[in-house]
Amino acid sequence: MFKSRILPLIGALTMAVFSTATLAEDDNAAAQSTAVQVEPAKPTSLPPPPSLSSQSYVLIDYRSGRVLVSYNPDRQIEPASLTKMMTSYIVSSELAAGSISWDDKVKVSRKAYKIGGSSMFLEEGTFVSVENLKRGMVIQSGNDATIALAEHLVGSEDRFVQIMNDYAKRLGLSGTQYKNSTGMPADGHYSTSIDLAKLGAALIRDFPDDYSMYAEKEFEWAGISQPNRNNLLLRDATVDGIKTGHTNAAGYCLVASAERNGTRLISVVTGAASAKAREDDSLKLLRYGFDNFATKQILAGGTEIEKIRVLMGEKSEVSAGLASPLFVSVPNIAQTSVNTQLILAGDIVAPVRRGQAVATVVAIQDGKEVARKPVVALEDIEEGAWWQKLRDQAVIKIEGVLPW
Repeated sequence: MFKSRILPLIGALTMAVFSTATLAEDDNAAAQSTAVQVEPAKPTSLPPPPSLSSQSYVLIDYRSGRVLVSYNPDRQIEPASLTKMMTSYIVSSELAAGSISWDDKVKVSRKAYKIGGSSMFLEEGTFVSVENLKRGMVIQSGNDATIALAEHLVGSEDRFVQIMNDYAKRLGLSGTQYKNSTGMPADGHYSTSIDLAKLGAALIRDFPDDYSMYAEKEFEWAGISQPNRNNLLLRDATVDGIKTGHTNAAGYCLVASAERNGTRLISVVTGAASAKAREDDSLKLLRYGFDNFATKQILAGGTEIEKIRVLMGEKSEVSAGLASPLFVSVPNIAQTSVNTQLILAGDIVAPVRRGQAVATVVAIQDGKEVARKPVVALEDIEEGAWWQKLRDQAVIKIEGVLPW
């Protein structure tokens, strides 16, 4: 079904090549194996991760999704104002859908005015734009701005919390449950470091234009200028987000992201003893990641990686590829190799629609699976004429009888 051939790698690994071979599986599926040798670096093994004081932490590669460092990543923690990341995500989602606009004027309710905690210093009964409220929430961590946005979207914070939990399920945040929009202490309000890393990645991936707000270093409202509570913006020029949090029970928390030379990392630290400790731990994680890993594109999106057989169609093959690029995190050590396998789960029968999943590509690094993405049809294939269907029915019968 597949032909052996040599293909040039795309992007960062231009000089490497694929060597392909046909494999067979018991369920009549097929797999194509490809291999690439990454240019060796001097170290032969990775140094140990840094020793941190935080109670739970994680470091992930944004593009590949690989967890590079973790400690208690699934431990249930109080997210404090990191909760506002979800509120911000939902606001961006509604802006993108056109349900609200940046210029909408929001009336500040008594509840928003009286909420307490970190504040944008809103006055009850005044009207404030969605854009200013979002800045007050993201930069100043204003609880009043957060409540005002939640109420503007669905009428009440209680109803908004239901939407927050729906979004948590949609984004795969299995260790997260919300009881309010701000992160104020509440029974049953919790998250995990790994969920917070996933949420940070979703903010960057789904709303890149809105994400730039997280890098703004200060915001002034009502004559009061407040600095961004994420002090890493001042300590590392490559950091461009994301959010701080603190309560007595939660300790000091920080979700940070930085990008260097095409590699973007997201770090999460929770339960630190002080604001400086959460910054120091975050920088240790980020520096470890950048010093020891690089993000590499293995396959491009939107380009053909294989022609896959189609039965009962006007054409006998469909051009197949990835909807988006496949990335892996490559450690800076010698003799690192990345293999990919293209796996078919069965026959593809027309009609085939563009974007339809037709296979899976799996990336295997040093014998371990590190990434998996669906392979989709890059074109439509309509049903064939009667004689084409008759021919393929004969092929199916023959293949069902003869050993291969």
